Amino acid sequence: MMALTALWLGILTSISPCPLATNIAAVSFLSRRIEHPIIVLLSGIAYTIGRMLAYAILGFFIIKSLLGVPVVANFLQRYMNKALGPVLIVTGLFLLDVLKINMRGLALSEKHKNNIAGSGMFGACLLGFIFALSFCPISAALFFGSLIPLAVNNKFGLSLPFIYGIGTGLPVLIFALGIALGVSSLHHWLRRAAKLEIFARKITAVIFIAVGVSYILIYLI
Repeated sequence: MMALTALWLGILTSISPCPLATNIAAVSFLSRRIEHPIIVLLSGIAYTIGRMLAYAILGFFIIKSLLGVPVVANFLQRYMNKALGPVLIVTGLFLLDVLKINMRGLALSEKHKNNIAGSGMFGACLLGFIFALSFCPISAALFFGSLIPLAVNNKFGLSLPFIYGIGTGLPVLIFALGIALGVSSLHHWLRRAAKLEIFARKITAVIFIAVGVSYILIYLI
């Protein structure tokens, strides 16, 4: 169940407006000077692997750091269930745009992007790694506000960031495959994905708030 939740959070992150625009721009940039469709697809796969590695490594170090300190580990074991309710509610409010925060992600110049893209598969992987760390409010809320608390509270928590990364990579792979095959209706499907994201995000937010309220009723009240 937790694995499916992590996968869904990753997919929802990837089709959110900011990450989706970043992914489309990155894969389009990587493929603009490539003539062979198979290389386009491989570049998309390498970019996706870079994103997966970024989330997996970041999540691993955060979870290990939290659980590696005895005082913090004991505190989390004792109070995590009590804290999870408010955290999920706040995350849901962010997803509903009730709460907002201004965040600036990592920005690369055209020169740096050209240098990275010119490094082949490694460059595509590195670009995915860097862009994955360019958090916007929604992706930050989903990763830090939802995934990390769930992972800390689960015995298989170290695997959840990697599964989350797989979820973030699925739409990217579909887009790279569309470019490689020259799908003319790709723009239409991307617009439908953007509309789907609005409903999916709101439904997820409502679920988060409902689960958060239930946690408060169970563990606090």
